[in-house]
Amino acid sequence: MSVDAASAEAAVRLAAIDPSEVLSVRLLGSWTRGRQRRFPLVLFSHELLALVGAGLGLVESLEALVEKESRPEVRDALQHIVQRLQEGQPLSLAMEGAGAAFPPLYIATVRASEKTGALADALGRYVAYQAQIDAVRKKIASASVYPALLLGVGSLVIVFLLAYVVPRFASVYEGSHRDLPLLSRLLLQWGALLQSHGSAVLIAAAALLAAGVHALMRAQVREALVRALWRIPALGERMHVYQLARFYRTLGMLLRGGVPLAGGMEMVVDILQPAQRPRVQRALAHIRQGRSVSQAMEAAQLVTPVALRMLRVGERAGNMGEMMDRIAAFHDEEMARWVDWATRLFEPILMAVIGFVIGLIVILMYLPIFELAGSLQ
Repeated sequence: MSVDAASAEAAVRLAAIDPSEVLSVRLLGSWTRGRQRRFPLVLFSHELLALVGAGLGLVESLEALVEKESRPEVRDALQHIVQRLQEGQPLSLAMEGAGAAFPPLYIATVRASEKTGALADALGRYVAYQAQIDAVRKKIASASVYPALLLGVGSLVIVFLLAYVVPRFASVYEGSHRDLPLLSRLLLQWGALLQSHGSAVLIAAAALLAAGVHALMRAQVREALVRALWRIPALGERMHVYQLARFYRTLGMLLRGGVPLAGGMEMVVDILQPAQRPRVQRALAHIRQGRSVSQAMEAAQLVTPVALRMLRVGERAGNMGEMMDRIAAFHDEEMARWVDWATRLFEPILMAVIGFVIGLIVILMYLPIFELAGSLQ
Protein backbone atom coordinates (compact mmCIF):
# COMPACT_ATOMS: atom_id res chain seq x y z
CA MET A 1 0.00 0.00 0.00
CA SER A 2 1.26 3.51 -0.86
CA VAL A 3 0.22 6.46 1.32
CA ASP A 4 1.31 10.12 1.22
CA ALA A 5 2.17 11.22 4.76
CA ALA A 6 4.66 13.34 6.69
CA SER A 7 5.91 10.45 8.85
CA ALA A 8 5.68 6.70 9.28
CA GLU A 9 3.17 7.09 12.13
CA ALA A 10 1.00 9.40 10.01
CA ALA A 11 1.08 6.90 7.14
CA VAL A 12 -0.20 4.13 9.40
CA ARG A 13 -2.93 6.42 10.75
CA LEU A 14 -4.04 7.57 7.30
CA ALA A 15 -4.12 4.00 6.02
CA ALA A 16 -6.56 3.08 8.83
CA ILE A 17 -4.52 0.00 9.74
CA ASP A 18 -3.99 -1.41 13.20
CA PRO A 19 -0.38 -0.45 14.14
CA SER A 20 0.16 -3.95 15.57
CA GLU A 21 -0.45 -5.40 12.09
CA VAL A 22 2.16 -3.21 10.37
CA LEU A 23 5.40 -5.06 9.68
CA SER A 24 7.38 -2.19 8.10
CA VAL A 25 7.00 1.27 6.61
CA ARG A 26 9.30 2.19 3.71
CA LEU A 27 9.82 5.50 1.89
CA LEU A 28 8.98 5.28 -1.81
CA GLY A 29 10.92 7.67 -4.04
CA SER A 30 12.33 11.07 -3.20
CA TRP A 31 9.56 13.38 -4.47
CA THR A 32 8.54 14.37 -0.94
CA ARG A 33 12.04 15.54 -0.09
CA GLY A 34 12.21 17.62 -3.24
CA ARG A 35 8.83 19.16 -2.53
CA GLN A 36 9.89 20.05 1.00
CA ARG A 37 12.73 22.12 -0.38
CA ARG A 38 10.52 23.90 -2.89
CA PHE A 39 7.32 24.50 -0.94
CA PRO A 40 7.19 28.22 0.04
CA LEU A 41 5.79 27.74 3.52
CA VAL A 42 6.22 31.32 4.75
CA LEU A 43 4.75 32.79 1.55
CA PHE A 44 1.86 30.33 1.75
CA SER A 45 1.20 31.40 5.35
CA HIS A 46 1.30 35.09 4.40
CA GLU A 47 -1.15 34.62 1.53
CA LEU A 48 -3.52 32.36 3.45
CA LEU A 49 -3.47 34.78 6.40
CA ALA A 50 -4.33 37.68 4.07
CA LEU A 51 -7.21 35.81 2.40
CA VAL A 52 -8.67 34.51 5.66
CA GLY A 53 -8.32 37.95 7.22
CA ALA A 54 -10.21 39.43 4.27
CA GLY A 55 -13.23 37.30 5.12
CA LEU A 56 -12.85 34.39 2.71
CA GLY A 57 -13.58 30.88 3.90
CA LEU A 58 -10.74 28.41 4.35
CA VAL A 59 -11.59 26.24 1.34
CA GLU A 60 -12.25 29.29 -0.81
CA SER A 61 -8.91 30.78 0.20
CA LEU A 62 -7.04 27.60 -0.63
CA GLU A 63 -8.82 27.31 -3.98
CA ALA A 64 -7.69 30.85 -4.80
CA LEU A 65 -4.11 29.89 -3.97
CA VAL A 66 -4.39 26.82 -6.19
CA GLU A 67 -5.61 28.94 -9.11
CA LYS A 68 -2.74 31.43 -8.85
CA GLU A 69 0.00 28.84 -8.34
CA SER A 70 2.12 28.01 -11.39
CA ARG A 71 4.51 25.46 -9.86
CA PRO A 72 3.12 21.94 -10.26
CA GLU A 73 4.53 20.53 -7.01
CA VAL A 74 3.09 23.38 -4.93
CA ARG A 75 -0.25 23.30 -6.75
CA ASP A 76 -0.52 19.54 -6.18
CA ALA A 77 0.07 19.94 -2.44
CA LEU A 78 -2.57 22.68 -2.17
CA GLN A 79 -5.03 20.71 -4.28
CA HIS A 80 -4.53 17.72 -1.99
CA ILE A 81 -5.44 19.87 1.01
CA VAL A 82 -8.55 21.24 -0.71
CA GLN A 83 -9.74 17.74 -1.56
CA ARG A 84 -9.23 16.52 2.00
CA LEU A 85 -11.08 19.54 3.41
CA GLN A 86 -13.99 18.90 1.05
CA GLU A 87 -14.07 15.32 2.34
CA GLY A 88 -14.55 16.66 5.87
CA GLN A 89 -11.04 16.28 7.26
CA PRO A 90 -9.60 19.01 9.49
CA LEU A 91 -6.89 21.25 8.07
CA SER A 92 -4.12 19.78 10.24
CA LEU A 93 -4.86 16.22 9.08
CA ALA A 94 -5.06 17.39 5.47
CA MET A 95 -1.65 19.05 5.80
CA GLU A 96 -0.24 15.95 7.47
CA GLY A 97 -1.23 13.92 4.45
CA ALA A 98 0.34 16.35 1.98
CA GLY A 99 3.78 14.78 2.18
CA ALA A 100 6.74 16.64 3.62
CA ALA A 101 5.59 20.11 2.53
CA PHE A 102 4.43 20.98 6.06
CA PRO A 103 6.77 20.35 9.00
CA PRO A 104 5.45 18.83 12.24
CA LEU A 105 5.76 22.17 14.09
CA TYR A 106 3.51 23.86 11.57
CA ILE A 107 0.95 21.06 11.71
CA ALA A 108 0.95 21.14 15.52
CA THR A 109 0.33 24.90 15.50
CA VAL A 110 -2.61 24.51 13.11
CA ARG A 111 -4.02 21.56 15.09
CA ALA A 112 -3.96 23.60 18.31
CA SER A 113 -5.72 26.51 16.57
CA GLU A 114 -8.51 24.20 15.42
CA LYS A 115 -9.59 23.76 19.04
CA THR A 116 -10.03 27.52 19.49
CA GLY A 117 -10.96 28.56 15.95
CA ALA A 118 -8.07 31.05 15.82
CA LEU A 119 -6.39 29.95 12.59
CA ALA A 120 -5.40 33.51 11.65
CA ASP A 121 -3.61 33.94 14.99
CA ALA A 122 -1.77 30.65 14.49
CA LEU A 123 -0.63 31.64 11.00
CA GLY A 124 0.48 35.03 12.28
CA ARG A 125 2.48 33.42 15.08
CA TYR A 126 4.25 31.09 12.67
CA VAL A 127 5.06 33.90 10.23
CA ALA A 128 6.48 36.02 13.08
CA TYR A 129 8.41 33.02 14.42
CA GLN A 130 9.97 32.27 11.03
CA ALA A 131 10.79 35.95 10.48
CA GLN A 132 12.64 36.09 13.79
CA ILE A 133 14.57 32.90 13.02
CA ASP A 134 15.50 34.21 9.56
CA ALA A 135 16.60 37.55 11.03
CA VAL A 136 19.10 35.83 13.33
CA ARG A 137 20.44 33.72 10.45
CA LYS A 138 20.82 36.78 8.23
CA LYS A 139 22.76 38.62 10.92
CA ILE A 140 25.20 35.74 11.23
CA ALA A 141 25.46 35.32 7.46
CA SER A 142 26.02 39.03 6.78
CA ALA A 143 28.67 39.20 9.50
CA SER A 144 30.60 36.35 7.86
CA VAL A 145 30.53 37.71 4.28
CA TYR A 146 33.55 40.02 4.54
CA PRO A 147 35.81 37.53 6.40
CA ALA A 148 34.89 34.84 3.86
CA LEU A 149 35.64 37.20 0.96
CA LEU A 150 38.94 38.22 2.55
CA LEU A 151 39.91 34.62 3.13
CA GLY A 152 38.99 33.66 -0.44
CA VAL A 153 40.96 36.50 -2.08
CA GLY A 154 43.96 35.92 0.18
CA SER A 155 43.94 32.21 -0.59
CA LEU A 156 43.81 32.91 -4.33
CA VAL A 157 46.81 35.24 -4.06
CA ILE A 158 48.77 32.63 -2.10
CA VAL A 159 47.88 29.90 -4.62
CA PHE A 160 48.95 32.19 -7.49
CA LEU A 161 52.30 32.85 -5.85
CA LEU A 162 52.94 29.17 -5.09
CA ALA A 163 51.65 27.81 -8.41
CA TYR A 164 52.88 30.44 -10.88
CA VAL A 165 55.49 32.82 -9.47
CA VAL A 166 57.55 30.42 -7.31
CA PRO A 167 58.16 27.87 -10.14
CA ARG A 168 59.59 30.63 -12.34
CA PHE A 169 61.91 31.79 -9.60
CA ALA A 170 62.97 28.18 -9.12
CA SER A 171 64.04 27.96 -12.78
CA VAL A 172 66.07 31.18 -12.37
CA TYR A 173 67.94 29.90 -9.30
CA GLU A 174 68.33 26.37 -10.62
CA GLY A 175 71.74 26.92 -12.21
CA SER A 176 73.15 29.34 -9.65
CA HIS A 177 74.67 26.59 -7.43
CA ARG A 178 74.52 28.92 -4.45
CA ASP A 179 73.86 27.92 -0.85
CA LEU A 180 70.35 29.20 -0.19
CA PRO A 181 68.60 29.53 3.18
CA LEU A 182 66.68 26.43 4.24
CA LEU A 183 63.21 27.97 3.89
CA SER A 184 64.11 29.40 0.49
CA ARG A 185 65.34 25.99 -0.66
CA LEU A 186 62.14 24.34 0.50
CA LEU A 187 60.03 26.95 -1.25
CA LEU A 188 62.00 26.67 -4.47
CA GLN A 189 61.88 22.87 -4.32
CA TRP A 190 58.11 23.18 -4.15
CA GLY A 191 58.27 25.42 -7.23
CA ALA A 192 60.45 22.91 -9.06
CA LEU A 193 58.02 20.13 -8.16
CA LEU A 194 55.11 22.09 -9.59
CA GLN A 195 57.11 22.89 -12.71
CA SER A 196 57.99 19.26 -13.44
CA HIS A 197 54.90 17.48 -12.07
CA GLY A 198 52.24 20.17 -12.18
CA SER A 199 49.52 17.95 -13.63
CA ALA A 200 50.00 15.25 -10.99
CA VAL A 201 49.95 17.81 -8.17
CA LEU A 202 46.80 19.40 -9.63
CA ILE A 203 45.04 16.02 -9.86
CA ALA A 204 46.05 15.16 -6.29
CA ALA A 205 44.78 18.52 -5.02
CA ALA A 206 41.48 18.06 -6.87
CA ALA A 207 41.14 14.55 -5.44
CA LEU A 208 41.76 15.83 -1.91
CA LEU A 209 39.20 18.59 -2.43
CA ALA A 210 36.61 16.14 -3.74
CA ALA A 211 37.29 13.79 -0.83
CA GLY A 212 36.83 16.67 1.61
CA VAL A 213 33.53 17.73 0.03
CA HIS A 214 32.31 14.12 0.01
CA ALA A 215 33.23 13.75 3.68
CA LEU A 216 31.35 16.93 4.60
CA MET A 217 28.26 15.57 2.88
CA ARG A 218 28.17 12.66 5.33
CA ALA A 219 26.10 13.24 8.43
CA GLN A 220 28.61 11.45 10.66
CA VAL A 221 31.44 13.73 9.57
CA ARG A 222 29.34 16.87 10.07
CA GLU A 223 28.28 15.72 13.52
CA ALA A 224 31.90 15.00 14.46
CA LEU A 225 32.91 18.46 13.22
CA VAL A 226 30.11 20.09 15.23
CA ARG A 227 31.17 18.16 18.34
CA ALA A 228 34.73 19.40 17.85
CA LEU A 229 33.47 23.00 17.57
CA TRP A 230 31.39 22.54 20.73
CA ARG A 231 34.58 21.63 22.61
CA ILE A 232 36.11 25.06 21.89
CA PRO A 233 35.30 26.94 25.13
CA ALA A 234 34.16 30.35 23.84
CA LEU A 235 32.61 29.09 20.61
CA GLY A 236 30.90 26.12 22.25
CA GLU A 237 29.29 28.39 24.83
CA ARG A 238 27.86 30.66 22.14
CA MET A 239 26.61 27.72 20.09
CA HIS A 240 24.84 26.49 23.22
CA VAL A 241 23.19 29.88 23.70
CA TYR A 242 22.09 29.92 20.05
CA GLN A 243 20.56 26.47 20.44
CA LEU A 244 18.75 27.56 23.60
CA ALA A 245 17.35 30.62 21.83
CA ARG A 246 15.89 28.46 19.04
CA PHE A 247 14.56 25.98 21.60
CA TYR A 248 12.79 28.62 23.69
CA ARG A 249 11.44 30.53 20.69
CA THR A 250 9.94 27.41 19.12
CA LEU A 251 8.55 26.11 22.39
CA GLY A 252 7.12 29.54 23.19
CA MET A 253 5.33 29.67 19.84
CA LEU A 254 3.76 26.27 20.48
CA LEU A 255 2.71 27.15 24.02
CA ARG A 256 1.07 30.40 22.90
CA GLY A 257 -0.74 28.41 20.22
CA GLY A 258 -2.27 26.09 22.80
CA VAL A 259 0.05 23.08 22.49
CA PRO A 260 0.65 21.36 25.87
CA LEU A 261 4.13 21.76 27.35
CA ALA A 262 5.03 18.06 27.21
CA GLY A 263 3.87 17.70 23.61
CA GLY A 264 5.68 20.89 22.60
CA MET A 265 8.96 19.72 24.12
CA GLU A 266 8.69 16.41 22.30
CA MET A 267 8.25 18.26 19.00
CA VAL A 268 11.07 20.78 19.43
CA VAL A 269 13.69 18.25 20.47
CA ASP A 270 14.65 17.67 16.81
CA ILE A 271 15.73 21.28 16.26
CA LEU A 272 18.61 20.84 18.73
CA GLN A 273 21.96 19.27 18.05
CA PRO A 274 22.05 15.50 18.75
CA ALA A 275 24.26 16.03 21.79
CA GLN A 276 21.65 18.38 23.32
CA ARG A 277 18.57 16.23 22.76
CA PRO A 278 19.00 13.97 25.83
CA ARG A 279 18.82 17.11 27.99
CA VAL A 280 15.31 17.83 26.71
CA GLN A 281 14.29 14.25 27.49
CA ARG A 282 15.66 14.64 31.03
CA ALA A 283 13.80 17.92 31.50
CA LEU A 284 10.60 16.34 30.21
CA ALA A 285 11.01 13.43 32.62
CA HIS A 286 11.44 15.88 35.54
CA ILE A 287 8.30 17.79 34.51
CA ARG A 288 6.27 14.58 34.33
CA GLN A 289 7.49 13.76 37.83
CA GLY A 290 5.90 16.97 39.08
CA ARG A 291 8.82 19.39 39.15
CA SER A 292 8.39 22.94 37.94
CA VAL A 293 9.54 24.00 34.49
CA SER A 294 12.38 26.14 35.88
CA GLN A 295 13.61 23.33 38.12
CA ALA A 296 13.43 20.79 35.28
CA MET A 297 15.26 23.05 32.84
CA GLU A 298 17.93 23.85 35.42
CA ALA A 299 18.47 20.18 36.26
CA ALA A 300 18.82 19.37 32.54
CA GLN A 301 21.23 22.29 31.93
CA LEU A 302 18.88 23.96 29.47
CA VAL A 303 19.04 27.42 31.02
CA THR A 304 21.37 30.33 31.46
CA PRO A 305 21.22 32.37 34.69
CA VAL A 306 19.04 34.98 32.97
CA ALA A 307 16.76 32.37 31.41
CA LEU A 308 16.30 30.67 34.80
CA ARG A 309 15.16 33.88 36.46
CA MET A 310 12.79 34.68 33.61
CA LEU A 311 11.29 31.17 33.72
CA ARG A 312 10.58 31.62 37.42
CA VAL A 313 8.84 34.92 36.69
CA GLY A 314 6.82 33.24 33.93
CA GLU A 315 5.73 30.49 36.31
CA ARG A 316 4.47 32.99 38.84
CA ALA A 317 2.70 35.10 36.20
CA GLY A 318 1.31 32.12 34.27
CA ASN A 319 2.57 33.30 30.87
CA MET A 320 5.26 30.74 30.04
CA GLY A 321 4.80 31.05 26.28
CA GLU A 322 5.36 34.81 26.27
CA MET A 323 8.25 34.51 28.72
CA MET A 324 10.00 31.93 26.54
CA ASP A 325 9.71 34.34 23.61
CA ARG A 326 11.37 37.00 25.73
CA ILE A 327 14.14 34.61 26.73
CA ALA A 328 14.78 33.84 23.06
CA ALA A 329 14.79 37.55 22.15
CA PHE A 330 17.27 38.30 24.95
CA HIS A 331 19.65 35.55 23.82
CA ASP A 332 19.28 36.52 20.15
CA GLU A 333 20.38 40.07 20.98
CA GLU A 334 23.25 38.65 23.02
CA MET A 335 24.30 36.48 20.07
CA ALA A 336 24.10 39.44 17.68
CA ARG A 337 26.40 41.49 19.92
CA TRP A 338 28.85 38.60 20.22
CA VAL A 339 28.90 37.96 16.45
CA ASP A 340 29.56 41.66 15.83
CA TRP A 341 32.40 41.68 18.38
CA ALA A 342 33.92 38.44 17.08
CA THR A 343 33.79 39.71 13.49
CA ARG A 344 35.49 42.97 14.39
CA LEU A 345 38.21 41.00 16.16
CA PHE A 346 38.60 38.28 13.54
CA GLU A 347 38.90 40.54 10.49
CA PRO A 348 42.18 42.28 11.45
CA ILE A 349 43.65 39.00 12.70
CA LEU A 350 42.79 37.32 9.40
CA MET A 351 44.24 40.22 7.41
CA ALA A 352 47.44 40.04 9.48
CA VAL A 353 47.80 36.27 8.95
CA ILE A 354 47.20 36.48 5.19
CA GLY A 355 49.57 39.43 4.88
CA PHE A 356 52.22 37.57 6.87
CA VAL A 357 51.99 34.46 4.66
CA ILE A 358 52.12 36.46 1.43
CA GLY A 359 54.99 38.59 2.73
CA LEU A 360 56.90 35.50 3.87
CA ILE A 361 56.59 33.89 0.42
CA VAL A 362 57.79 37.05 -1.31
CA ILE A 363 60.74 37.49 1.08
CA LEU A 364 61.83 33.88 0.69
CA MET A 365 61.72 34.24 -3.11
CA TYR A 366 63.83 37.40 -3.10
CA LEU A 367 66.16 36.47 -0.24
CA PRO A 368 68.80 34.87 -2.53
CA ILE A 369 68.81 38.07 -4.60
CA PHE A 370 69.34 40.14 -1.46
CA GLU A 371 72.23 37.87 -0.41
CA LEU A 372 73.79 38.10 -3.89
CA ALA A 373 73.57 41.87 -3.83
CA GLY A 374 75.18 41.89 -0.40
CA SER A 375 78.09 39.70 -1.53
CA LEU A 376 78.74 41.92 -4.56
CA GLN A 377 79.02 44.93 -2.31
